[in-house]
Formats: sequence, structure tokens, C-alpha cells
Amino acid sequence: MAETAFHSPSRAKTTVVSEMKPVQKPLVAAGLLAAVLLFAAILLAAGSTQSVLYIIGLLLGATLLHARFGFTSAFRRLVSVGNVQGLQAHMLMLAIASVLFAIILSTGFSFTGTAPAGYVSPVGVSVIVGAFMFGIGMQLGNGCASGTLYSVGGGSSSMILTLVSFIAGSVIGAYHFTFWMEDMPALPPVSLATSTGLGYGGALIVQLALFALIYWITIQIAKKKNPPMMKQLPTVKGWKKILRGSWPLFAAAIILALLNALTLSIRGNPWGITSAFALWGGKALMTAGIDVSSWGYFTGANGAALTKTVLADSTSVMNFGIILGAFISAAAQGTFKPGKIKPGVAGASIIGGLLMGYGARLAFGCNIGAYFGGIASFSLHGWVWMVMAMLGTFLALFIRPIFGLKNPKPTDSIC
Repeated sequence: MAETAFHSPSRAKTTVVSEMKPVQKPLVAAGLLAAVLLFAAILLAAGSTQSVLYIIGLLLGATLLHARFGFTSAFRRLVSVGNVQGLQAHMLMLAIASVLFAIILSTGFSFTGTAPAGYVSPVGVSVIVGAFMFGIGMQLGNGCASGTLYSVGGGSSSMILTLVSFIAGSVIGAYHFTFWMEDMPALPPVSLATSTGLGYGGALIVQLALFALIYWITIQIAKKKNPPMMKQLPTVKGWKKILRGSWPLFAAAIILALLNALTLSIRGNPWGITSAFALWGGKALMTAGIDVSSWGYFTGANGAALTKTVLADSTSVMNFGIILGAFISAAAQGTFKPGKIKPGVAGASIIGGLLMGYGARLAFGCNIGAYFGGIASFSLHGWVWMVMAMLGTFLALFIRPIFGLKNPKPTDSIC
């Protein structure tokens, strides 16, 4: 019988020491200059807190790029061939984040004096439909919210189409927001910590047990299916790995959890991405003479953001940081090389982006805000999002070939 990743740990490694491409020095220099100039602009326009969050965005982009840390690919590999490496990394990331979030939320710890609050949202039709749409969309667009940003920074041409469509879908979702929130049935927000009497300590124990159970299930899946392993990414030895080489998937999971907790303790909310897309689209429409301030979505803080510089929006500056961090990292690895876009891929990217943008508005977030941030915040809606996005992924596997997109197969040597 062929060995699985769990019988042979060496096969489960996600990086391998090999020759790297030359550093794209002009691009690295350009990226660093742009990063410094944007940092200065944010500091002058919005203050030190925003500039720190921008730096966290740079680190997030670098981490995502160096590990090619995927949510879309993790779901696709699991559903198609039973490869569990990505989902196992998710469980590690969520476990560490849950521990840190429990400490921060229970103590009110903050670096800035802003009271921390997790992402706890209602569970209703909007979450079920939105997460399902997002699951389909991310498989067609070949990237989730975080994947779209770091892939754009990493030089993927098709992801530019996905990003533009993502923004458009977010705006359409914002326009329909009132219908989904007021006319569709929903339960109130449910926190495993504060809605159940368990407290953060009890809720943490429950979630850690769930992560352990899911991890154990993934081991059984891998033993049964003996799936192809993920393609190992090239890396180098020594300290140069930090700037040049690819990073192990589990190392990236730990870093992402730490950075999300740091974000929570600085701005008072976990890491998010897609609210900025709705803001960007809303500002664009306002510039074109369309008043979106009357839409139900653009009330309160969302409405106030329309009247301010985009640099005052913490999610936007973090998104800018992710793109630039990924760009600098890709150039350092010598892999920044935009290419031509096939018609089928272009069509899938546009449809996928629209579905993700719309779905994220309905589901109170994406793979970061709803799945990562929601579960780490002990919100029931985060778990529902995970299940529905996985179901959307299953359906998308039948749709992807229509656009010429390939799915992993059990007979592949790698996936």
C-alpha cells in the first residue's frame, strides 16, 4: 500500500530546498519605495494606528505569498481528492487564534484603548445563501478574498478581473443588503462564549475539541483515500528563507493567527477584507454621481466612511498592505510575471468575483471575516459559513471544467 502523508512525514512537507529564480531587483526596489511612500501618506492622513495596521497588512501579504496559503485550494483539494494538508493548517491557525481571541476578548486587552469585539453575526438565510455563493465563486475565481489580493500582488493577471468583479459584486450586495437583512428570516447573533453561558474558557474548550476532532477526521480521510500531496514549493536554507524562500504551511498558519490577534488588539476588530471592496465601489459610484448613501448598507460607520479618505479605513489600508507585501515578496522570489488570460479563465474570474462579492455581503464576510474571524470569535455563523462554502465548493467542481479549469484527480502525482 502506498504511504500517506501521515505514514511518511517527509512527504507532507510543503517546501523543498531547490534552486530559486533570480531576485527581480528593480521590482523589489519599486515595491519598497511604494510601500514607504504609502506608509508616509497613511501616517499623515490617518495617524499612527492606521500606519501600524498597514504594516500588519504588509506582513499578511508576505506570509500568504511565501506559503501560498490557500483557502480556495484547501477546500478544493479536500473535496476533490481528499488532500487534507490545507484544512489541517486551517485547524492549527483557528486553534491558535481562538486561544488568543479568548484571552483578548475576555480581558478587554487593547494596545490602543479601543475595546475589542469579535465578529459575531446572525445566522439566517443570508449567511446560508451568501456562503454557498462564495464557495462557488472562489472556485471559479481561483481565489478567495485573501487569495485574490495576494495573487494580484504576486502577478496573476486573471486575478485582476476577479478583484474588479469582486468589488462590483460587493456593491450589488450592498444595494440588496436591506432585503437580505430585513426580509429574510434569521436567528440573532450566537456566540458560543456569551450566548451559551460557557464563557470564553468553556467556549475555547469546545472549539479546541472540535478542531481536534476535525483534524482526526482528516487523518482518517487521508489514510482511506491516500491522496496526492501538495506540490512542494521551492525554498532555501538559513535566514534567506525569510526573504527568498517559501515558508512551510504550518508556519504560515501560526503567523496568520498571531497577526489576526494583533489586529484585534489594535483596531478592536479582527482582520477583514471585503467591507473595503464595498467601500471602494461605493466611492466610485459617488464619484460618478450615484448617491449610495441612501442604501441600507451605507449607514452608521459604513456611511461615514464614504465621506472620508480611503486611508482612514483600516480594512482598506490593510488590503493595500497585503497587495504590496505580496508584490515585494514575489519580486524577491523572482516569480512576478503576469501572463495572458485565456477566455475561459477570464469568464470564470468575472463570474467568480461577482459571486464572492455578493456572497460576502450576505454572509457578513468572506473566508477571512466570516470563516477565520468568525470562528476565532466563537460565532456560530463562522461554522455555518465553513459548511456552506464547502458545499459550494462541491458544486463548483462540476462547473469549473465548463470554463477549462482543471480539478485535482486521485491519479495525479501532486495536487
